[in-house]
Amino acid sequence: MISPGPGLAVSAEVSAALTAGRPVVALESTLIAHGLPRPRNRAVAVELEEMLRERGVTPATVAVIDGVPTIGLDDATLSRVADDPAVAKASVRDLPAAAALRRTCATTVASTSMLAARAGIRVFATGGLGGVHRGAGESFDESADLPTLGGTPITVVSAGVKSILDVGATLERMETLGITLLGWRTSEFPGFYLPGSGHRLDWRVDDARQVAGTMAARDRLGLTSAIVVANPVPREQALDPGVHDRVLAEALRRAEAGGLRGKAVTPFLLETFHTETAGASLEVNVAVVRSNVAVAAEIATAWTAG
Repeated sequence: MISPGPGLAVSAEVSAALTAGRPVVALESTLIAHGLPRPRNRAVAVELEEMLRERGVTPATVAVIDGVPTIGLDDATLSRVADDPAVAKASVRDLPAAAALRRTCATTVASTSMLAARAGIRVFATGGLGGVHRGAGESFDESADLPTLGGTPITVVSAGVKSILDVGATLERMETLGITLLGWRTSEFPGFYLPGSGHRLDWRVDDARQVAGTMAARDRLGLTSAIVVANPVPREQALDPGVHDRVLAEALRRAEAGGLRGKAVTPFLLETFHTETAGASLEVNVAVVRSNVAVAAEIATAWTAG
């Protein structure tokens, strides 16, 4: 590992690519540790990295290894994150404690964005962003992804936010935080499991050069907020809309009947989706990440081409 500064380790592969000006795409590790069942999680992690390499892009999977934020995992550390059930989840606020206690943690969208940007990586592919939770007016439950992206100059490719969140409120918060939002070949904000959410977008891009141009303009303006490229899941791989609406309504009803509030709601809703769709929602999750990685590779390549 090569360290670009105190407390951060960057793999030799990622460091060489950054130094040479070759395209690099960051990947989060929460999907590996907590988002997919074992051993599928490790297979998908390897697949995503290989997708990037096949496109001439260096993958930079991010995690905290024994307290050290690490950009670019080798086989041993990737297996450790994928296989060890004791691996914790670390957002930005958790990084100091993880470092002091020398814990191994998977990184969220927020912490991956911050660490990747600090290492000099400009493009990050994930599945979906966190956002404003339903009932946040009472619980104040809002993902740390949003304020972190409001102050982190990185371009994130995602499929929007899951419909279990308050999509409209999330978009309002993104506007308030100065996050630039681009629809990838769409004028509608994606609904993660579905290609659309019913919310219109102000800006649409049709190729990677337009995204790279937006990134360059942000730099010239001296802005430090993120650009989110909203990439809809391919229609043929999306969840059936009728099934989606039925399961969401039932999951919300059960959560209300069970008196669930705050942080207990989201994992309950996600588990209900997985159970009630017989695992179909999980397959959509994987399809989303694959699609976002492919788009991120195009953007990173266009960026480094100037």
